[in-house]
Amino acid sequence: MTAVVGDEVDTGLDDATATTPGDGDRRAFRQFYDEAMPEVYRFVHSRCGGDVAFAEDVTQEVFVAAVGAARRGGTELTVAWAIAVAKNKLIDHYRIQGREARSLTLHHQVDMQAGPSLDRAVIESVHVQRVLGRLPEPQRQAILLRYRDGLSVPEIAANLDRSVHAVESLLVRARDAFRRLYAEGLSDD
Repeated sequence: MTAVVGDEVDTGLDDATATTPGDGDRRAFRQFYDEAMPEVYRFVHSRCGGDVAFAEDVTQEVFVAAVGAARRGGTELTVAWAIAVAKNKLIDHYRIQGREARSLTLHHQVDMQAGPSLDRAVIESVHVQRVLGRLPEPQRQAILLRYRDGLSVPEIAANLDRSVHAVESLLVRARDAFRRLYAEGLSDD
């Protein structure tokens, strides 16, 4: 695991091994870390709604992956590589979060059947989660990144690896689908 103690980065890599970051050179890894860490943190922080602890956790996961890649060799560790890993970690997180939201919705549906004592805010939240769970994955991701995380359209485009125009179109379709599904759910109640 990568650890920072003072100015030292403990990577678990051996100084006596080869001379490139991919081959385990500790000094080269330290240089990569010093260059990439602020960039990775900025990238993650700008895409996680300002959650500092979450941004730190994802940034750490990126450098744990970098240590593994350095030990295995064959991977050129660059800032671009680290940003790509961070992007994938964020996408994985949002996918998992979506599955958990669908599970939470099911759990609340069971609770609602057990009794009408839930307050209106919880019922509304469950309805919103249910509607989000029915959206196609790209639309759901775009809606969450825009309205939950507060990202701009260009930031969403970078996060989803799409053009700004494609994200604008995706958001229009996502909002229309959300409104339609939300209204359908209200008429079912």
